[in-house]
Amino acid sequence: MSGFLLRATRIAVYLAVTLPAMPVQALLLAMRSPIARRFPRAYHRLMCRVLGVRLVRRGTISAHRPTLFVSNHTSYLDIEIMGAAIEGSFVSKAEVSRWPIFGWLAKLQRTVFVERADRAGAARQRDEIRRRLDDGDNLILFPEGTSGDGIHLLPFKSTLFAAAEDERVVVQPVSVVYRLLDGIPLGRFYRPFFAWYGDMTMPPHLWKMLGLGQLTVAMTFHEPVRLKDFGSRKLLSEHCARVIADGMGAALAGREAAPADTTPAPALAAQ
Repeated sequence: MSGFLLRATRIAVYLAVTLPAMPVQALLLAMRSPIARRFPRAYHRLMCRVLGVRLVRRGTISAHRPTLFVSNHTSYLDIEIMGAAIEGSFVSKAEVSRWPIFGWLAKLQRTVFVERADRAGAARQRDEIRRRLDDGDNLILFPEGTSGDGIHLLPFKSTLFAAAEDERVVVQPVSVVYRLLDGIPLGRFYRPFFAWYGDMTMPPHLWKMLGLGQLTVAMTFHEPVRLKDFGSRKLLSEHCARVIADGMGAALAGREAAPADTTPAPALAAQ
């Protein structure tokens, strides 16, 4: 299939699925249906197939509620990737809420939007996160605060770990590595076609990415921890950064970072 035809097909299928799914999820939320929690995960799994993303999972996903999942951040594709693996909602920068389509989708997944420069609204944002934890919701956080090149981990912002101060919350670090393109290790030439960082603009980056082949993404779910095990958000943040960086390094080198999870999942393959 030519690059143009592949792009056109993926865009057409994406819209054909997404546009009808949005009012369905809106209705489920309005009805306060428990299915509203599960529906986004099924949607993201399907979108991974549409976009040619194959997920390989290692380790065991925390079954505790609520869990704060923290991961490195490489691209807007991370939303589909993390959303396909985890039943939860994202914590995201406020500007995402203003993006066309993607912002609407984020709201339908009950994303918690954080305005990091708004100190006056910090208490309100903290209260919203606590309310979601009270409801037993899992949250997904990218502590780097922005996306990187997929090789080097950016410094973690320890203030974003405030949700872990709730003693009911466990924190699970997750390493996500864009590893193979059509079964071949993703080299430095192709990596920027998937990683979105720096001054890259989304439309041309997305157009190029949609014309490429199957991307294999390695996800490593590390041992869950609690804030009380470390005594401060800073030390917890440093631990998560170290564990995630080690997992990224192992995946990039093709080494095993954790025992394989052999539990079958519709859109996840165990290595």
